[in-house]
Amino acid sequence: MTVKFNVGSRIKQIRESKQQSLQDVAAISHITASQLSEIEENRVAPGIGILVRLARTMGVRLGTFLDDQPTLGPTLVRAHEHHDSLKMVDPNKKNANLNFFSLAPDKSDRQMEPFIITINPQDADSESVSSHEGEEFIFVLEGKLEVMYGKDIYVLNQGDSIYIDSIVEHRIKSADNNQAKVLAVIYVPL
Repeated sequence: MTVKFNVGSRIKQIRESKQQSLQDVAAISHITASQLSEIEENRVAPGIGILVRLARTMGVRLGTFLDDQPTLGPTLVRAHEHHDSLKMVDPNKKNANLNFFSLAPDKSDRQMEPFIITINPQDADSESVSSHEGEEFIFVLEGKLEVMYGKDIYVLNQGDSIYIDSIVEHRIKSADNNQAKVLAVIYVPL
């Protein structure tokens, strides 16, 4: 089951509360105004790289867009809740190959973003890369993963992990024609 997250609505609400124009936010975030409009209307969910740039532009932490109900203290996510996900795609692409499940949507003021990510096999034309401030830790739970990091390619099997600087262009995808699942923790400094 895929849950309808209102990431775009939250982005629009925050942008308007800060009295920032759609055109200014789009330009500073290095996306087009039409892409931002599609995001704000929840017609497309942006990738992490775009969310990081939007958060930076609006002066909020990345988790602000993904928060459900802020909780002080610990937040608990039960195993049976892992089927709910958020598809994140490049606004220029038609199909999502990454399904994100946030492991801390209710935790307020978090500094890290933990996710379970399901990586579906993808078409040859969906080779978009990401680059943003921060760091990422990726642990392969199931399947085989290919990580492009700068000019290097790493193949990770179940149980392998990689820790990267997110500013370097990177991409994760299935290393074979099968689905993979990872635990990813993303840190973006304020």
